[in-house]
Amino acid sequence: MIPLLRYQSALLLRSHRWLPPVLLYAALLAVGVQSGGPILDSYGVAAFGLLPLAAWLCRICVTNEPPAARSCTAAAAGPGRAHLAAVLTGSLSAAFLACAGTAYVALVADPHASDHRTAVPVPSAAAAGLSAALVCVLLGTAVGALCNWPVLRSTGWSVLSGLLAAVLLLVVGASPANAAVSGLVTGSAHGTVTLPWLPLLSGALIAAAATAVACRLSSRRG
Repeated sequence: MIPLLRYQSALLLRSHRWLPPVLLYAALLAVGVQSGGPILDSYGVAAFGLLPLAAWLCRICVTNEPPAARSCTAAAAGPGRAHLAAVLTGSLSAAFLACAGTAYVALVADPHASDHRTAVPVPSAAAAGLSAALVCVLLGTAVGALCNWPVLRSTGWSVLSGLLAAVLLLVVGASPANAAVSGLVTGSAHGTVTLPWLPLLSGALIAAAATAVACRLSSRRG
């Protein structure tokens, strides 16, 4: 699997298709995370943007190869493993950006609650912020896996369904991503830090199931 991940990572870097989503996320951090803003609210903003980012990066990775090259990779390593490597590359790239965003917020945000009086421990806030960010990365990976090839073959339907799924997962109250981000905002209002263990577990299960379905279909449709 390591050689496949290296191959997919090299494809991603050389394609430069990662630039638009990464620049948009950097712009979100620059605009949404104000210097001196409450740290937990800032982590909520940083996590919020990672779900569509992860879905976008996953789409880039699973569609990066021309059909002929994808067939060669599938023949050499197996279609399921080749597709898994593409999905993992997108997910790990988003996770790297989640870590970078977590560090940025810790540097510029105010370690206090929304009232700017109640102190919030930075290590605890960073752990909660990173956990929420990873929840969004996992759900974005699930969206990217299910809303692109081999599940959906039409580019138009893939983009539209991916966008709608990302929005719904962010706004619907039952979504693990919504729960994780809402937990940060609520914690900022009360000056408390809670790690989103249940949303993190739910996100991991959803991402694993979605990726398994996509890899299984890639074996059948490759």
